[in-house]
This record gives sequence, structure tokens and C-alpha cells, in this order.
Amino acid sequence: MLNKQKIKNANFFVEPDEIFLDSKNLQNFDRQQFEGRIEKPIPKKAIFFVGIFFLLFLVAFSSRLGYLQIQKGEAYLDRSTNNVLEKQVIFSDRGIIYDRNKIELAWNKKDSDTPTSIRTYLSPGFSHLLGYVSYPMQDKTGNYWQSNFIGKDGLEKEYDQSLEGTNGSKIVETDARKVVHSENIVNAPLRGKDLVTTVDSRIQTELFNLIKNLSQNNSFSGGAGVLMNVQNGEVLTSVSFPEYDSEVLSLGSDSQKIQSYLDDKRKVFLDRTISGLYTPGSIVKPFFAVGALAEGVIDPSTKILSTGSISIPNPYFPDQKTVFKDWRAQGWVNMVQALAVSSDVYFYEIGGGFQDQKGLGIANIEKYAELFGIGEKTGVDLPDEKEGIIPSPLWKIKNFNGDAWRIGDTYHTAIGQYGFQVTPMEMARAVSAIANFGTLVTPHYILGDTEKEKETTNIGLEKKYFDVVQEGMRQSVQVGTSTSVDVPYVQVAAKTGTAQLGVNKNKVNSWIIGFFPYQNPKYAFTIMMEAGPSSNNIGASSIMRQLLDWMSVNTPEYFK
Repeated sequence: MLNKQKIKNANFFVEPDEIFLDSKNLQNFDRQQFEGRIEKPIPKKAIFFVGIFFLLFLVAFSSRLGYLQIQKGEAYLDRSTNNVLEKQVIFSDRGIIYDRNKIELAWNKKDSDTPTSIRTYLSPGFSHLLGYVSYPMQDKTGNYWQSNFIGKDGLEKEYDQSLEGTNGSKIVETDARKVVHSENIVNAPLRGKDLVTTVDSRIQTELFNLIKNLSQNNSFSGGAGVLMNVQNGEVLTSVSFPEYDSEVLSLGSDSQKIQSYLDDKRKVFLDRTISGLYTPGSIVKPFFAVGALAEGVIDPSTKILSTGSISIPNPYFPDQKTVFKDWRAQGWVNMVQALAVSSDVYFYEIGGGFQDQKGLGIANIEKYAELFGIGEKTGVDLPDEKEGIIPSPLWKIKNFNGDAWRIGDTYHTAIGQYGFQVTPMEMARAVSAIANFGTLVTPHYILGDTEKEKETTNIGLEKKYFDVVQEGMRQSVQVGTSTSVDVPYVQVAAKTGTAQLGVNKNKVNSWIIGFFPYQNPKYAFTIMMEAGPSSNNIGASSIMRQLLDWMSVNTPEYFK
């Protein structure tokens, strides 16, 4: 009990000097764990220097604050009041359109007066092919309600999403005077994709000038031309005249010029290659010749006599005759000869039948026209393509107040008259199928477009039928109606057509279709000159001859 009492009453207070004594004298402390360390007070000198540092900092801060708030306060207040931070568009460059040889057809030209580039086009001869664009548009306050270029026609419209790119943005600080004080890019713009087309700009330009000159000098209201690869559908050239100026329409500022386009009765905005519908005339004969052979209507060697016309009883006056004229008396002709000289009587008879000669009939005429893609869209990669019209009993009922179909309607349809309507692109595709022995290719403008090249249809007819028709088209060049394209540097096969227009038949569409080389066809062509005087002896054939002559000198690789 005594020991416990002593411990309870013991004084456990430790004097400071005892601590100092122990920490100084005792050895073997673990100083890494702070054992035995003596805590000393901070020196007064250190406190003095720290105080001086904070005093200097306070003086500097107060001085700068005074400068900003007192001396420059009004200026900075004015700037902060008037400056505006706004997000602005950085317009992307549109993709460039090239021809097959990487020559620029449509490109971008920088303009210091505007935030966008100027879309520039190769001219003349390319407007309907390339089209035009609509520029970004602002409201009265300067805000863009349309922030992208938009393709409005041609390849610009068809491939708008590929060409347009992606706009960027930036933050711009401006004052009330619109002076830019700073700007920072938030998102960089992404340039649109380039397009390499199948077009040869050299041939395109030459063909356009030829068609333009003939139209202006020989009173045609316009014209169109197509040159196409018969194996894969690549379009080397597609020309339509007259044309607009793509840059004028894109900028939209020349209202007088634009109004002149609208007032022009020649339909300046019409792309005649794919949207113009024209009476074909005799250029449809090769396709019905194939049909007549396939249906067993006639043998290639069988001859038909053309004395200049055939006559049948008039349905309204049975005692009178209705006469269907040939363009001249042809004598006895077989199919090859009939194609060469373009005998109307021959095709009246194998089309509608006459006396002992049976005919295809209008149902088969329609069948074989459609088999060659006539009367339907070709699938070409341009906007606003139209499909042709093949006259038929149903078509006549709809368009002539229920009037019945007659044998004379079949005769006229068999030679590409009456209500027949085609586009030049349809006919280029159709004659390609003659050249390649029965494959309908899809016309297209993008080089290496394998998807389009795979879009083919086999007509499914025997090669021997095509051999006969090809021979007839070759003889047309050698001794028939197409001798103007009988050139020494390449063998051409062709078929001409002259379609009479109007009640008075004082206007004609002049056509030529064909292919070359004859022995190993590579390219098909169609030239159409629109609504020229019927007395005119110069037409589509002269255009094709001049183009071939020019190509033999300037682009001879296409004849190899």
C-alpha cells in the first residue's frame, strides 16, 4: 500500500533543462525519426526578410492596380465595353474537279474581299457538265443562314456531298469599329474531296466550238454531242449548246446576264445530252434491224423493192390511197444495203408489214427499242435525266383523246418519226450495245467508278445479228448516207438520221450515231443538231467529220 501511495503522490512534471540535458547527452538516437532533436525558435532575421518580401509584393501589386484602375481605367473600360467575342465560320475549300488528264475543270480562286473562295470553271463548253454552285449567304445582320457552298447543277450537284468539305470555326475579338484585336482557331476546316472525271477536256472544248459555230452559221437552235467508251461506259465528252456561264450563275450578281438566259428561247439551261428529248429519225433503224433478224421477220439476204413509196388504203376514204414515201427510190435492197442507204420503204415493211412481207408490229418495235435502253433513263451520274418516249397504242390513246392505233403509225414509228423522242445519251448507250455485241453499259463521269462499270445488262441476242447491222453501218460510211465520216486514219461505222419537225416539216433534227474502230470497237458517238432548216445540207455528219480530223492530229491515241 505504501508503494502505491508514493507513486500516486509523485510529481511527474519534467523540467525543460532536463529535456535539453537528455537530448544533448544521450546517444544512439534514430535521427531519421527525429529522436533527440532539439526544437529551436525561428531567427528574427528570417522573419524580417519574409516581411520585407511581402511588403515589396504588396507595393508592386498596388502600383499595377493603380495603373490599371486609375491611369488606364477609362481606356480599358471602353475596350471591354466595345469589344465583342464572336464565333466565325472558316469556310472550307471545295474539292477540285479534274479531267482524265488531271487538267482542272473547276477550282477555287482566293478573293481578298470575301471570306470565301471564288469557284472558277474552265470555259467554254463545260457548263452543263460541271454545273454551278450557290455561295454561302448572309442576312442583313451579317449572320450566315447558309454556311456552305451548295451544288446546283451538273457534277457540282451530283457529287455535292463529296466536294463540299467541312467548315471550321474561330473565335474573333473585334471592337465597335470592326477592328480585329485577336482571333483563335477552334476547328480547322477540312477541304472537300477532289473528283477526277472521265472527260477529255481537249475533245470537249473542240466539239463544243464545232457545234457552236455550226449552230450560229447554219441556223440550228442548238446541238449536243456525246463520245463514250463502249466497254465500260466512260464518257469522254458530253456537250450541250447553248450554255450558260457557270461563274455568272454562281455569283448571282449579274442580274442582266441571268435575265438574258431566262429570256433566251433556245433554252439555255437545258442540258440537251440528258434532258433534251428529240425526234430521232432514221438512227433507230439499226435497232429494229436487229429485232427483225431476231424475230425471223426477214432474212439478211432478202431484198425489198423501193420505188420511192408504198401505198395502203386510206382508213377514212377506202377508195383513196395513203402514201408513205421513201426519201428517194432505192431499188432492190437487202438489210445491209437498206441500212447503208437508209431506205424508209424497207423499214416500213419490216416494221409494219406490207403485202407478203410480214412486219415486227408495234409491240415488237417497242420491245426492241426498250431492249436497247431507248425510252428509259441510262443511269448516268448527272441530275435531271429524262427518259425517252416510244409511241404505242396506249401512248396514243392517252395523248390523242382515245384515237385508235393504225398501220401508218407503225410505219412512222419504224423510221423514228411520229411521237418518238430520245435523248442523245440514250442513243450513245444504245449504239454502244450495237458496237459491243449486246451489252448495255452505264454512262458515267468519274474515272475508276467500278460500281458504275459493273452496272451492265446483256441484251441476250446472237452475235450474228449484230454482225449484219455493223456491216450495214460500215457500208453507210463507205458508200451510203454517212460518207462524210469515211476517213483514212480509222474505220468508222455510222448511221445518219434526219427527223422532220412540225406540221410544215420545214425544220429538221440532224443526227449521226456510230462507233470506231470498226474491227475492234472502243468508242461510240452521237451528234445531234437541233431544229435547223430542212433545206440545209450541212448537219451532224459534218461536225463528226471535223472532230475526227481534229482528233487524228491532237488526240491520236483514241484511234490506236
